[in-house]
Amino acid sequence: MSTHSQTTSVTSLAIRNAKGKRKLTMLTAYDYSSASLVDACGIDMLLVGDSLGMVMLGREDTIGVTMDEMIHHCRAVTRGATRPLVIADMPFMSYEPGVETAMTNAARLFQEGNVRAVKLEGGSEIVPQVRALVQAGIPVVGHIGLTPQRVATLGGFKVQGKTADAARRLEADALALVEAGVFCLVLEAIPAAIAGRITKSIPVPTIGIGAGGDCDGQVLVFHDLLGLFDRFVPKFVKQYANLREIAVEAINAYRNDVETGTFPGPEHTFRMNEGEEDKLED
Repeated sequence: MSTHSQTTSVTSLAIRNAKGKRKLTMLTAYDYSSASLVDACGIDMLLVGDSLGMVMLGREDTIGVTMDEMIHHCRAVTRGATRPLVIADMPFMSYEPGVETAMTNAARLFQEGNVRAVKLEGGSEIVPQVRALVQAGIPVVGHIGLTPQRVATLGGFKVQGKTADAARRLEADALALVEAGVFCLVLEAIPAAIAGRITKSIPVPTIGIGAGGDCDGQVLVFHDLLGLFDRFVPKFVKQYANLREIAVEAINAYRNDVETGTFPGPEHTFRMNEGEEDKLED
């Protein structure tokens, strides 16, 4: 795979202006190593997702992720990525209580985490928070459809918008978020027909995950794309590699080499200066 040579940092304005001109790419990243890999490949946006609670910390969902944890991972990602626009998820209950809470926590993600945009889950009910953040100069990504922070009220990780009434609510939420000032909108786990309708009806890019090919861009979880997380694989994930299988094979080979005494070999071993070892016999 060749690396991407463009080094100019992507901005939220550039993302918004890409609508109708080209497809956009987004991946999650949670640490320096993954961020630097993605940085070399010309991806437009890096999302420090609260999905880190599941894929990095082994939790059952994203609910328990804290602001301090998000900031810790944001710092690592922004050290590894210079080209993509780095976006941070605002974790559960870091914005829902109201505008003041949202402003305080978004400011922390910008000032301490060094990100340049935040993502909020929800529709019309979070419009006041979105509007206040945008007016304060903080670019906001919206997120509707399956919103993992609300999985308890959604009844699990289920496709949203399967009825006409539910689809109309999604369309209304999308319009409300655009009016509040989001520069792009993530559509998760909704029927492709609805995602297509929303994409055509709003002036900002839509980023799909399980929302079909009519969206203006796509996002995947880094560990899903590379086959590193196998607790479950959603229907909408395309695994471009199975690095878990390769890693298990490599680790087993290491264990075998150590147990049989073939590692470390002479090529991995340091020697004293010539004649110095003999002096130890004196």
